[in-house]
Amino acid sequence: MADKENCVRLTRAAKKRAALPQLQPPTKKRVVLGELTNFSHLVSPQGTLTHNTRRITKRVRREPPSTTAATSNLIDTDQSWDDPQMAAPYVSDIYQYLRDLEMDPRRRPLPDYIKKVQKDVNANMRGVLVDWLVEVAEEYKLVSDTLYLAVAYIDKFLSLSALNRQKLQLLGVSSMLIASKYEEIKPPVVEEFCYITDNTYTKEEVVKMEAEILKSLKFELGRFSRVSQESYETSNLQFEFLSYYLAELSLLDYNCVKFLPSLVAASVVFLARFMLSPSVHPWNSTLHEHSGYEPSDLKECVLIIHDLYLRRRGGTLQSIREKYRQHKFKCVATTPSPPEIPLSYFEVGETDH
Repeated sequence: MADKENCVRLTRAAKKRAALPQLQPPTKKRVVLGELTNFSHLVSPQGTLTHNTRRITKRVRREPPSTTAATSNLIDTDQSWDDPQMAAPYVSDIYQYLRDLEMDPRRRPLPDYIKKVQKDVNANMRGVLVDWLVEVAEEYKLVSDTLYLAVAYIDKFLSLSALNRQKLQLLGVSSMLIASKYEEIKPPVVEEFCYITDNTYTKEEVVKMEAEILKSLKFELGRFSRVSQESYETSNLQFEFLSYYLAELSLLDYNCVKFLPSLVAASVVFLARFMLSPSVHPWNSTLHEHSGYEPSDLKECVLIIHDLYLRRRGGTLQSIREKYRQHKFKCVATTPSPPEIPLSYFEVGETDH
């Protein structure tokens, strides 16, 4: 059974990377996050990292994978019943299994770990780190799941261990190294993660931190928030890319840590549908059936992500916003949105329109 699951995972990952050229020898721009001792100086009014931090040179990169944490557990399985990779006959059981796993408090980060555990790291520092990791993921052409896993490992580790701010970037690159090994066909080697930080950390330091993270996670590295499926629907790429964008924005805000990943995914779908069709109720019975959430369950999370989109939160963090302004993502970062969401959309009741 384990061999079969590994085969399915490798096949799925291979599809994500099929059109991707092999990683070139290290020619990456060195990017230093900077010391976090004077956090207020790290981010300029324009949102770029300052001090000895240089922006990563943007290159033409592949299109993103066709599923993310935002949309994959809301796929219409009826359209893919004949596709064995979709495992349609088992979807309900898989959803229930993953829901049970994600609700296990032992697998979840503490919702208030900044207050209860950390003494030298704050929510703003976490946001800067995640914003920088988005650039690292883009630079090394890593799949979206690698970024999500890396951020999950960071939050889980910070829930268990107090960390000096000077090691926060080390935690970030080590978490991305582990996530890369789990997700990527050809993950970057340790030296590349050292190089991209301008060799702020040695190989030995990265490997040591990697071991500490694995020990704290008890080597439980899997994704518990969703069913990993491929969607072959390509008629609405704007909705798809907008969902990717909103999902990545949610990674920036520490206040989203308290939400179950499946709830964040449902909230992203709710908000993307609202932005593209503001006059139509964004939720319906089908979405409720697949996600298990009522609109009222999503209200707090949707409003936080909407504020992130409108720059009411995290407005100085630019990497994700710049990424999704690119034409290959249909410039979804420029999609107009009403400033407010009608509260009636969050009321429980008939939502089919």
